[in-house]
Amino acid sequence: MSTTIPLKDLRSQEREAELATFVRAAAQRSQPEGPVEDTRGRPLADLRISVTDRCNFRCVYCMPKDVFGRDHAFLPHAALLTFEEITRVARVFVDLGVRKIRLTGGEPLLRRRIEHLVEMLRAISDEIDLTLTTNGALLARKAADLKAAGLSRITVSLDSLDDATFRAMNDVDFPVASVLEGIDAAAAAGLVPLKVNMVVKRGANDDSIVPMARHFRGTGHIVRFIEYMDVGATNGWRMDDVVPAGEIIARIAATMPLVPVDPHYRGEVAERWRYADDSGEIGVIASVTQAFCHDCTRARLSTEGRLFTCLFANEGFDLRELVRGGHDDEALRRAIVAIWRQRSDRYSELRTAQTAKSAKIEMSYIGG
Repeated sequence: MSTTIPLKDLRSQEREAELATFVRAAAQRSQPEGPVEDTRGRPLADLRISVTDRCNFRCVYCMPKDVFGRDHAFLPHAALLTFEEITRVARVFVDLGVRKIRLTGGEPLLRRRIEHLVEMLRAISDEIDLTLTTNGALLARKAADLKAAGLSRITVSLDSLDDATFRAMNDVDFPVASVLEGIDAAAAAGLVPLKVNMVVKRGANDDSIVPMARHFRGTGHIVRFIEYMDVGATNGWRMDDVVPAGEIIARIAATMPLVPVDPHYRGEVAERWRYADDSGEIGVIASVTQAFCHDCTRARLSTEGRLFTCLFANEGFDLRELVRGGHDDEALRRAIVAIWRQRSDRYSELRTAQTAKSAKIEMSYIGG
């Protein structure tokens, strides 16, 4: 039997009712004019949309097999937002200033006809940066259709180039060669610049840091090394498993000298570095050792329509009730503005050994 903490158990019934009342009241009242910023002056600029809570991998740091086993109860299809509902919510976010939308999961390419959703989202605006994060297992067959539908770029999760290590990390015996085939297909389709995300866990795959950097150097692809994070409550996170960003950079720079690069925009989570010979760049995402909460501009929409204002949240605001309850787009806009303006999240800045063990929404539900 699955031991995943159900979403409803993370909040008391009283708190659930309080959140619902807040959302409904916000949908009815007028909002003051001005920029959509939270209590720390952070604008609403990025939206991550989880399109499924299912995945065909069982990565040890995200969906460990002993928790997400064959009897795990995933969300029923009727609970998921439809493509039309997702597009409606996304359009309101874009009207509020969001300029970057990323599709996540679970594994988003498992959602049937995902390229049709991409097409619908692209129709909102030609100006939005429309991206998707995938484990790459289905990418070779999907890349061309995703590009034709209007996807801007793609990010592929790849935790090692060593086949044995990669199979152990994904825990479903999936070969690394098939992911590399997907990366090549995405590049050929024009989904560039392509990013490759590697979650680094000490003792599991940290010996792959330098080989990963070396392999993609000069290809135009950008590898981003991610500190192993305490997302959710089922991955057995310990600080001892974290390889700090500083150590990652030092290991690479010892053989391939690096130079720091300025961020592209406010809220960029990756610290950028380029090779001294201008043969490419890498990034490190250091939310454990170098918290970047002060510049976080991301909102997250879960598979079933809950709005989360932090990756490490333990509660979300139900927008599906408004979408399916006959409320118009203006009511939806008012609710989103009110939720964002009362946001004060800064979990990574406050993280302690105790809070790291607290109950949180699983990353496979909220999206990475």
